Amino acid sequence: MNKSDARKIAETITNIQLQEMFNSAKNNIIDWNVVSDVNKSITKGFGWNILAKDFDINTKYHILSKTNMIREFGDYLPEELKIKHNKKSCNNIKPIHQNPIFNNNIIIINL
Repeated sequence: MNKSDARKIAETITNIQLQEMFNSAKNNIIDWNVVSDVNKSITKGFGWNILAKDFDINTKYHILSKTNMIREFGDYLPEELKIKHNKKSCNNIKPIHQNPIFNNNIIIINL
């Protein structure tokens, strides 16, 4: 998840929803050795130990902490919390083409 989407979600998400995200991540992540989305020098497992290991739903977390939690494990949020982007499909657009015109009147000057 990108940083700006994670920040928008972090502004409104509850700790209960974060806990549900962590539970889903814990149950569904198969390879904890994958590189972290937040910090490329650590793995998802290390990120879990930093962000989720001691998570408490009764604690008020800073927006940056919640943003990083969502960036790292936001793929496991319920669909209704994820931000949907309206990308226009370019599959139906046929490009305009012209054959290249080569200039055969090249003058070579020998010095």
